[in-house]
Amino acid sequence: MGVRSPSWSEPNPHGMVLIKRGSFEMGPAEKDSLWGTHQDPKGVSVDAFWMDATEITNAQYREFVYWTRDSIIRERLYDPAFGGNDLFKIVEDKYGEPIEPPLLDWKRPIPTERRADEDEWAAIQSVNRTNPITGEIRLDPKQMVYRYSTFDAVGYALRRNRLDAADRVRNTDIVVDPNEVVMISKDTAYINEDGLIISETITRPLSSIWDFLNTYIVNIYPDETVWVNDFNNANNETYMRLYFNHPGYDDYPVVGVSWEQANAFCHWRTEKLRRSLDGNFKNSIESYRLPTEAEFEYAARSGKTENIYPWKAHGVTGDKDCFLANFKPGEGNYTIDGHLITAKVSSYSPNEFGLYDMAGNVAEWTSTAFLESGPEIMSDMNPEYRYNAAKEDPYSMKKKVVRGGSWKDPAHFIRSDVRTFEYQNEQRSYIGFRCVRTQVGFSKAKTKTKK
Repeated sequence: MGVRSPSWSEPNPHGMVLIKRGSFEMGPAEKDSLWGTHQDPKGVSVDAFWMDATEITNAQYREFVYWTRDSIIRERLYDPAFGGNDLFKIVEDKYGEPIEPPLLDWKRPIPTERRADEDEWAAIQSVNRTNPITGEIRLDPKQMVYRYSTFDAVGYALRRNRLDAADRVRNTDIVVDPNEVVMISKDTAYINEDGLIISETITRPLSSIWDFLNTYIVNIYPDETVWVNDFNNANNETYMRLYFNHPGYDDYPVVGVSWEQANAFCHWRTEKLRRSLDGNFKNSIESYRLPTEAEFEYAARSGKTENIYPWKAHGVTGDKDCFLANFKPGEGNYTIDGHLITAKVSSYSPNEFGLYDMAGNVAEWTSTAFLESGPEIMSDMNPEYRYNAAKEDPYSMKKKVVRGGSWKDPAHFIRSDVRTFEYQNEQRSYIGFRCVRTQVGFSKAKTKTKK
């Protein structure tokens, strides 16, 4: 009996670890009078989700930047001002063999046989900038702009936002006004005549489902200057020049990425996956997103309330007095753990869930908006507090929860039960991120969370 839908088993997402559903006590596991931490845990449960085993690396984020660069080049190649469509025609070399125009590799000179004209070469080179002092040619960060839209399914589902007035109230003693005006807010963005990104939150009467489509335009290039802006009177110029682009740092966590840029990466990563799938399943897969604060803490503590770090010990060293994470063990002593700044991802042992660097290395963005009350105001099932701050909102309302602590933090701030915040448009040399995806289907719950 019943109507069944076709189902499919989604393969394990590459580079991700399945965190099974379970419960734990969220919040500080013990008091800390030195830092003023009060023990006020709250029992919560979270559903199963996939989580990146490591932080997003420079190499992974650079793929996002280069995809954006290549998209800009392709658009300009279609623009008559940059040579029209000729470059997309099949070209033959001097031996009569077909060759593909090298649209994407802007670092490699185009052979004479492959050049349609100088205008096309100009389109490829137009995403670069030349330093007039040093003559260095680099990708122009200001041009790396990613545009995307998201549908606010939650806002659309709320009864107060129903298009049919009769659906807004279930109480039959209340006479519904069919002419009631429902005001909604939505995010929109555009580029003005001066080439500037204009982001706005507009409020207007509800008219259609399209009112729940939010549009964002984000400059996605990391801020490489964080290395000098975060540290006054420090010789960090080398990191500013090389950290994001030098191959020696490929496997290091990306930094200088804001909460807004991290969300743009999640959207791009989702679309990249969907383009690789066939059929109707591409629209049914769960999106990549930032973890909620509860998901991050649960994953970091391996689902165990008694863990204050990702490992079982209450200290930060192992049996052989080796440090278990990349952080700042002593005053002015960054190198005693083997690293001065960030470390390669997975340089330290994973926790019981198989996750690396859940403490230290770089602190990580979550999707949760920051309030001092924290978990107290959240539900005890999949707890989360979201607030999409409008541009006109006070800056203090644009705080997002940051978890895990970083390479520059003392041991207290790399604890799994400690929370802090940063502003959503801020970029730091010590904040990165990783992605999660809700697991669809069934996974055995992790029920033993206490000693």
